[in-house]
Amino acid sequence: MGRMPVLTRDEAQSRARLLDIHRYRIDLDLTRGEEHFGSTTVIRFTARTAGRTFVELKPATLHRVTLDGQPLDPAGLDGNRLPLTLSAGEHELRVEADMRYSRTGEGMHRFTDPADGRTYLYTQTFLDDAQRVFAAFDQPDLKALFDATVTAPPEWTVLGNAIATRVGPPAEGRWQLATTKPLSTYFVAFAAGPWHTVRTEHAGLPFALHCRRSLAPHLDADAEEILDITRRCYDRYHEIFDEPYPFDSYDQAFVPEFNAGAMENPGLVTFRDEYVFRSAVTDTQRMGRGTTIAHEMAHMWFGDLVTLQWWDDIWLNESFAEYMGVQILAEATRFHDTWTDFAIARKAWGYDADQRPSTHPVAPAPHDVHDTASALLNFDGISYAKGASALRQLVAWLGDKDFLAGINDHFARHRFGNATLADFIDSLARNTDRDIHTWAEQWLRTTGADTLTPDVTHDGTYVHLAIQHRGSPGVPVPAGDGFVPGGSRPHHITVGLYDHDPDDPARLLLRKRVEADIPQTGDLAIASAGPRPALTLLNDRDLTYAKVRLDPHSWQTARASLSGLPDPLTRAVVWNAVRDMVRDGELAPTAYLDTARTHLPRETDIAVVQGVLAFARTQIADRYSAPADRPHALATLTDLCHDLLERTQGTTGTEGLRLAAARTLIDSATTPTTLQQWLHDGTAPGGPALDPELRWRTLARLATLGAATPHDIDTELARDPSATGREGAARCRAALPDPTAKAAAWHALYADDQLSNYLFTATAQGFWQPEQADLLRPYRDRYYSDALALATRRGPALAAAAGTHGFPHTLIEEETLRRGQDCLRDADPTPALRRKLTDQLDDLRRALAVRAAHS
Repeated sequence: MGRMPVLTRDEAQSRARLLDIHRYRIDLDLTRGEEHFGSTTVIRFTARTAGRTFVELKPATLHRVTLDGQPLDPAGLDGNRLPLTLSAGEHELRVEADMRYSRTGEGMHRFTDPADGRTYLYTQTFLDDAQRVFAAFDQPDLKALFDATVTAPPEWTVLGNAIATRVGPPAEGRWQLATTKPLSTYFVAFAAGPWHTVRTEHAGLPFALHCRRSLAPHLDADAEEILDITRRCYDRYHEIFDEPYPFDSYDQAFVPEFNAGAMENPGLVTFRDEYVFRSAVTDTQRMGRGTTIAHEMAHMWFGDLVTLQWWDDIWLNESFAEYMGVQILAEATRFHDTWTDFAIARKAWGYDADQRPSTHPVAPAPHDVHDTASALLNFDGISYAKGASALRQLVAWLGDKDFLAGINDHFARHRFGNATLADFIDSLARNTDRDIHTWAEQWLRTTGADTLTPDVTHDGTYVHLAIQHRGSPGVPVPAGDGFVPGGSRPHHITVGLYDHDPDDPARLLLRKRVEADIPQTGDLAIASAGPRPALTLLNDRDLTYAKVRLDPHSWQTARASLSGLPDPLTRAVVWNAVRDMVRDGELAPTAYLDTARTHLPRETDIAVVQGVLAFARTQIADRYSAPADRPHALATLTDLCHDLLERTQGTTGTEGLRLAAARTLIDSATTPTTLQQWLHDGTAPGGPALDPELRWRTLARLATLGAATPHDIDTELARDPSATGREGAARCRAALPDPTAKAAAWHALYADDQLSNYLFTATAQGFWQPEQADLLRPYRDRYYSDALALATRRGPALAAAAGTHGFPHTLIEEETLRRGQDCLRDADPTPALRRKLTDQLDDLRRALAVRAAHS
């Protein structure tokens, strides 16, 4: 497709000064075949003065354009921009085009279910992809009303932002959607297909769930849980927000091959349909689904009702939804430990992102988000996890009452409009005596993670705690592009003091928690009466965003008694500290494994078990351990998982722990015999039955070890011919340690452009295996040029996939780093690919440094 112009902030501001958009009338024809659909758009708007501007669209064929009834030449389309010369006053623009279906999850995505041959469509118009579906003034601050009609095959159901109704004879397949409230173009959504639907009503509103028919039994099994979470979150939001839910219905559609976790389209939230569980899952995975439901519902206020003016303020959407999703799920449902999962999974995402050269402030300066391509890069661990952590710190400092008062003031002042960081800070400032403007500068305009280090002494009567506060030193940017400055910020934290239980030395008891306000610069000293604690933990309860260290005495206690800490969130804070010490080269990877080996078999919280096992398997074993040490790391993980399975054997309520152990046990196998027996028997001894997810996981490991054949993969695919099965087969074929299989996988990835976004990801995930370094090195030499070409041809979604999953991340070698640096310096990657390469190379550089520090 090549590169097309992207909208700049300056262009958006100029167009917003010129235009006032009133209404869109969209008509889509989804009956024109497998490649294209018809799109007719009528836009009514006012030009405040005479001037020139443009409307965006990316058509396969542009048939006709009229402005105020006068034809415009379709040949005037320049890339994705159709120039308009306007007089002052009212105008009507009509655009008729054929648009392309997408296979990458952008625009109008088309998917045919291999399980039954049925076809489904849905849109993802996020950021600047509305123009792939209809002609649009495609920027967030040009809100308008939307009317829509859709023609679809008669057996299909059509969904949209407002209630959809069949019109005319059923055989014509015509649908009309009610007029929306004022929306930004990136919220406009359609979904069409022979959906399986579960309907209900709550608080006078129609609620519904939708999924592919082949997933119907799995959705039906969980529908009551999903709807119960939806109702409870809806009610809780109405208890804390003065502004009621602003739209006419609430549909949740689980759609195939969705790039994100979900999208907050008003009235029609779309989710990746992996949230319709086909196989056994842990309770933490169910909690994760619930958090996503609560997150997207929060967006109905944060983002949909009040929308950012430009993309520099994406945190006003995502940080708030992330925070509210975690908090509201804990308040309204049975999932009370959401902050533990956030600490060990989501927050680690933020810490990692904030220590890379691509780091940026939670609220970057407007000039740093100069166009939509740069904006897309900031949907990352900083805008989500760090931003949510900053809000958690804000609430701890400000208090719930003032925080919610400021939010409600913000909604009232900007409902159905657009707002900026300055607007939001002003709303908070109107409702508190705290200096919120200074807080925002210190927390939202700075980069990096502070480090808090304790120095604990005892004088016979008092414990003396000196907290050293070090701001981020900054991050060098590769390829000679400069230096990202760091900073520091104040912190409101709690310090936990723990003693050994005299009746059980393996257990630790909380003596007390001390609140502490650490200034932006300088250290803090605290004195507390009593003996020296066995463990002193900074940021106990995880209220702030900072890396913490343990003093030597506390570290020795943690190594011996970590699993004896009474609260899972406290244990998560300690595990994060240990993780950070490994990543920073201060602790040997073997020490992390030894600590996990000691304590995970006694751990009861599934979020902690999953988080520690994931880091140990994917980072410690595969990246931070030298090749000669990897077999020992895998053997340690194998022994650990066997112990966990043995401890939980026959114990009610430990199914999630057992499932997590079984998954890592499969992934850590170094010989095929046991896995082959499990696959034959359909169960792991002492573990769960091998459902489709575990069967594909087992076969993928066998393929990597050279103990599976193409025939084995075909047989398993015949057993499970679903979309997930097709992805599993692609992953297994790419994992085979065979030159012919690798060549075929590489051709599929980078040559024929037929793979959908999900099949591309599955193939790339299977391709790079640590066990196959000699076979894979020639492909490292091809990767950079092939990925550059793919990113230009197939766009940001596939560029991101190529940079994330396609990168030769298993070749932890200086040559991989050198070639990547050459690419960044000498080539011209698309922005999406450049960001991913920058991050991958920084992670590679860190892995090499960790290995060197402990060689």
